[in-house]
Amino acid sequence: MKAKPKKSAAPARQQILIVDDHPMMRDGLAALITAQPDLAVCAQADDAGEAQQAVEAHRPDLVIMDISLPGKSGLEAIKDLQALQPGLAILVLSMHDEALYAERVLRAGARGYVMKQEGGKRIMDAIRAVLEGKVFVSEKMSARIMDAFTGRRAAEAGSTVENLSDREFEVFQLIGQGRSTKEIADQLHLSVKTVEVHRVNIKAKLKLATSPELVHFAVRWVESQPT
Repeated sequence: MKAKPKKSAAPARQQILIVDDHPMMRDGLAALITAQPDLAVCAQADDAGEAQQAVEAHRPDLVIMDISLPGKSGLEAIKDLQALQPGLAILVLSMHDEALYAERVLRAGARGYVMKQEGGKRIMDAIRAVLEGKVFVSEKMSARIMDAFTGRRAAEAGSTVENLSDREFEVFQLIGQGRSTKEIADQLHLSVKTVEVHRVNIKAKLKLATSPELVHFAVRWVESQPT
């Protein structure tokens, strides 16, 4: 009697870490992922600190994270995770307009940006593209990035928040949240003098004359953003 051939072992599922401070969002995303035969959720985290611990413990193939996390800028969180596991695939899933954030997260080390409003198929397309080593953004954003890379996009003359550097953008957001210069310095681990320099540069780039104008503009901008 011939021995039955051994069944080949099923390929291991690729492991995904979900980082978002909204439990319902994490659970919905986890359900979408675990329905796939080749993907699994290895852990969930609701802030940057938990994300770092999960990366160290599980060494995931992909991190899906929101850009808005409690206690730390999502941009800084991306850089920290890249330092912890160089080359780690990171996909940002966010409510915020990709026109403002997509280029920033790619510079920080993420490989893709998709908005939460997109359907499950679009999100899965993004997950698989990033796992394959590709960069995933919308077609419109891809064209914009290519124009910038090839020098076809003219320098923006308007006084938009997009003109701010990543650090200036962090300071601007905290100003809009009502933080004082000392509080911003403490949160970002900077000197008060450095924060003051950033405030001066932000005013110049946004073409604002006074500090009250900057505060008013920043508060209105923060209030206009989705939560």
